[in-house]
Amino acid sequence: MSNTTSNSHSSGSLTDVGPGRWTLDPGGTSARIQNRTIWGLVNVKGVFTKVSGEGEVLAGGGAHGSITIDAASLDTKNTKRDVHLRSADFFDVDKYPSIVFTATGVTPVGDGTVQVTGELTVLGVSRALSFTAEAAEISTDAVTLSAELPVDRKEFGMTWSQANMIKPLTLVTLTARFVRQSS
Repeated sequence: MSNTTSNSHSSGSLTDVGPGRWTLDPGGTSARIQNRTIWGLVNVKGVFTKVSGEGEVLAGGGAHGSITIDAASLDTKNTKRDVHLRSADFFDVDKYPSIVFTATGVTPVGDGTVQVTGELTVLGVSRALSFTAEAAEISTDAVTLSAELPVDRKEFGMTWSQANMIKPLTLVTLTARFVRQSS
């Protein structure tokens, strides 16, 4: 859960951010996955290199927005595996080019954390998702949220697993840096 840019951390509260429109900063954002394979003995890791998004902070401190991941941008540092992960066995990027998380509610809960509720859409299948994210940066112009959450790929119809080599849970690590849009 590392942020790829060097940011000054603020001890401000998420409720101090103030209302407005926000855009995802690709340079300060990372979307990573890892999954145990070969009967749990090997940990395969990958990063999605193309992520976009936007959001809105409301007057009461709550927020909503969306993050879109280009499924074909997955890079595991193994070309043959990446081609297979982009195929119909997994992300089927020709048919479903995007993975989308739509946050319907982002509510500050204290101690620099927020409760995030929304819907994750993978392979055209949408499922409710709720998790807690930590604020790594809080200022009037930028907010960085980080979360690590397990996602059951079978819930989205992603069931391919030769000889049951791949565990169904994928660990998703997301660091999302949003910057205030200028008026």
